[in-house]
Amino acid sequence: MAYPRPQLQRPNWMSLNGPWKFTYDDDGRFVQPSDISEWTHTIEVPFAPETTRSGIGDTGFHPNCWYEREFDVPAGGGRVLLQFAAVDYRARVWVNGQFITEHEGGNTPFTADMTHVLNENGPQRVTVWAQDDPQDLAKPRGKQDWQLEPHSIWYPRTTGIWQTVWVERVPPTYIRNIRWTPDFERWEIGFEAFVSGEPCNDIQLKVKLSLGCQMLVNDTYEVINREVHRRIALSDPGIDDYRNELLWSPEKPSLIDAEIELWCDGQLMNVVRSYTAMRCVAIQRDRFMLNGRPYYLRLVLDQGYWPESFMTAPSDEALRRDVELVKAMGFNGVRKHQKIEDPRFLYWADVLGLLVWEEMPSAYRFTPKAVERITKEWAEVIERDVSHPCIVVWVPFNESWGVPNLTESAAHRNYVQALYHLTKTLDPTRPVIGNDGWESTDTDIIAIHDYDNKPQRLEKRYGPQVDLTKLFDRQRPGGRILTLDGHPHQGQPVMLTEFGGIAYAGREAPETDKVWGYVRAEEISELQLRYTALLEVVNRIEMFSGFCYTQLTDTFQEANGLLYGDRTPKFPIEAIATATLGGEEEDDVFCGTIKAGWPQADPIQSIPH
Repeated sequence: MAYPRPQLQRPNWMSLNGPWKFTYDDDGRFVQPSDISEWTHTIEVPFAPETTRSGIGDTGFHPNCWYEREFDVPAGGGRVLLQFAAVDYRARVWVNGQFITEHEGGNTPFTADMTHVLNENGPQRVTVWAQDDPQDLAKPRGKQDWQLEPHSIWYPRTTGIWQTVWVERVPPTYIRNIRWTPDFERWEIGFEAFVSGEPCNDIQLKVKLSLGCQMLVNDTYEVINREVHRRIALSDPGIDDYRNELLWSPEKPSLIDAEIELWCDGQLMNVVRSYTAMRCVAIQRDRFMLNGRPYYLRLVLDQGYWPESFMTAPSDEALRRDVELVKAMGFNGVRKHQKIEDPRFLYWADVLGLLVWEEMPSAYRFTPKAVERITKEWAEVIERDVSHPCIVVWVPFNESWGVPNLTESAAHRNYVQALYHLTKTLDPTRPVIGNDGWESTDTDIIAIHDYDNKPQRLEKRYGPQVDLTKLFDRQRPGGRILTLDGHPHQGQPVMLTEFGGIAYAGREAPETDKVWGYVRAEEISELQLRYTALLEVVNRIEMFSGFCYTQLTDTFQEANGLLYGDRTPKFPIEAIATATLGGEEEDDVFCGTIKAGWPQADPIQSIPH
């Protein structure tokens, strides 16, 4: 199994994925492990109990569930850490009957040092209580339905453990966290590291950076107050030809490998591996900029669900294949919609070269508790993912979800503006969209959602004859004004960040009357013609500096994917790519991306790595 946290990899670890004992506690009668007299199920972690991959497949309302398994710790000395990549929504954890930690937030990781409660001999026992009120609308839940059966654009719930659990042994003094911040203008890479564990008198960090076989940096820094903050200057190669060898982009995703050593009192204590990249993203007038050059964004909306495993990918290979498929279809990025994706997806996007917009899952009520929860979890999301070069835009809100009264309520507007500025404070290096879709206040990109299925009407609405000032005053896609009073368009890039949504499920599909989409094609040929015509128009609208088509895959009842849920293309993938590019020659746009080369819409084949 691949290491679950690719940007801080430790050598001595063990996955706890696999069979666990499991039971529901719908009435909330249990408060500690000793209260449980019977385990009614066996579950396959990390798949949620709602999924068939878990071995349970129960999509009913279950606000409390319990997990337990035994394990042996990796051999060695030092400290032993228990790691959870994500548990939805609130988790409490015991080891050998001793309570060790709790965490709230279904999308972010947490760690517990369990060294002090380990048995000296024999196996260890971990117990987890996961609480997830299925009808709580004041927590960030994304696309998880609050009704018993999925409806409209919402999907089955995800309860409990849904990402990897693992245990690792670390030295008495160890590197807890690192952060990379590339500085393209100065040709530097910002490096921060934080050390935990037992104190030492003389602590140093040795940082080695390399690109392939070429050593770029071999530096040593003193650790002061358990922290290191440095700007690592790289030798400026000068002319563009040499610079391009080092720059990261979807066309050439050059990654810089990193090895960090921790030395205490002259002894090597800890070695971790990581990576970074030299790249910058910015907004310059009406264009999105990548590495100092205008870059047109061709994104596809990606819900990140699988039919048999929901939000959890069935395998690491499935995550890689999604990235490869997106690129083979002519897109250079994804907007991860209402989901904080597994770090392994971000790893493959880094390695293979795919831009990612990261979007916070929404709550659907505006309450002080909802504000507190989303603010806390969004900050944790940014901390987890800020070093990934693939992430180029942050999106804290979508379509005014959770802030439905933006036009009337100052409190709702203040909240959107507050999260916009908080995001810019935590990461000043990336653009931020305050509210994707409409009703914009503070934002770096005007993001428009418009599902008009007539290409000629889109061209009339956004074409060269349109006066921008009148566009923002008069147009109301979805019945919503594009910019709020007091927040006029100030020259930011304009992007069509949701459109299309052409559904096709096939007459043989079960329950075709329940299939949902913005417009429906009756035949595959109609889907291809509609998509091609739509993308031809959107690609030539000069107002747009990018677009995001809805969507990558069919997701439960929402059948408007270019791929079926099993990732089979609905029409030939080369035809999808040609349409995505607006009829451009693919050689001019792929620029080294992986090409799948499927001549027919056959089931997905393995792509050689």
